[in-house]
Amino acid sequence: MEAERERFFRASFAYDPQFEYAEPVPAAVLDKYGAASDRFVAQAIRIIRAVLEKYGTYESFEVATGGRLLSKCQIWSAIRKYMQKEGCVGEVVVQLTDDLLSQAVMMVEDSRPTLAINLAGARQHWLEGMLRHEIGTHYIRGVNNTRQPWHSSEGRKQYSLKPANPTEEGLASLHSVLFRKQPFLWRAALLYYTIERASRLSFSALFQDLEQYVQDAGVRWEYCVRAKRGQTDTSQPGCFSKDQVYLDGILRILRHRQTIDFPLLAALGKVSYEDVNRLKKFGVLEKARIPHFMQDLERYMKQLDHIVTTNGLNEEELEQLLPD
Repeated sequence: MEAERERFFRASFAYDPQFEYAEPVPAAVLDKYGAASDRFVAQAIRIIRAVLEKYGTYESFEVATGGRLLSKCQIWSAIRKYMQKEGCVGEVVVQLTDDLLSQAVMMVEDSRPTLAINLAGARQHWLEGMLRHEIGTHYIRGVNNTRQPWHSSEGRKQYSLKPANPTEEGLASLHSVLFRKQPFLWRAALLYYTIERASRLSFSALFQDLEQYVQDAGVRWEYCVRAKRGQTDTSQPGCFSKDQVYLDGILRILRHRQTIDFPLLAALGKVSYEDVNRLKKFGVLEKARIPHFMQDLERYMKQLDHIVTTNGLNEEELEQLLPD
């Protein structure tokens, strides 16, 4: 990867990287994520352009809204404080790293929940959002899920559960921007757009296309690599569409936000918002964990409205895009 990156930059971006993978992505996975959707491309572009209209460049947006990068010491302190708010001190192992493709990722290592955080993305006003995403959403819903009758794949079949995504990632992405003064859905929108374009462009053409939105060549490289995951010869059009799930899930949740019971959505574990009402009577709700930021539900709902407005969305459009 590093050698191909150097070659690409040396060739002034006029080269399509040839990637080799230590562990090739299984054919079934490539097949599942081989097709991109263009359903929400107009919304993605509108969100991206709204950010650029307000801040001029992505780089200015990052500095203005993210604030300064934090030291390791400041990151540890913020994580400790956040875990106290969620009552999960000592339950999650945290690793700070600089070689993640994403901002942060929640995984299980040696059968312990582990959160890896990318040092390059840990900015002062964004870190709490990252923790709401990974711990306040993924981890808490995961803990609640273990207590439900559908905690196993057999249980999910028995209760005819829909897949947890796009609800899971959509909810987590909304929680990333919750309480920001300017809760732009930039990352979800740019990932969605990049993947749709990758399905029709080579790596170098995609890199060039993104220049209209992102000047920083390093950031563009990362978006292109994510969108071309699994490809060996990137001179061909093709995408890995998994990351379209963020914007897809966000828009579905915003569309139905007036009728979703959000604390219940957290309490029932890894379920789709579409299954919540049906599962209510079967769920184990005693001692369920509810994220601390959902406890003032009126404030939470106002924040969701603010996200809709900031990103130039409206009820009528959401209803047309996603009819019942």
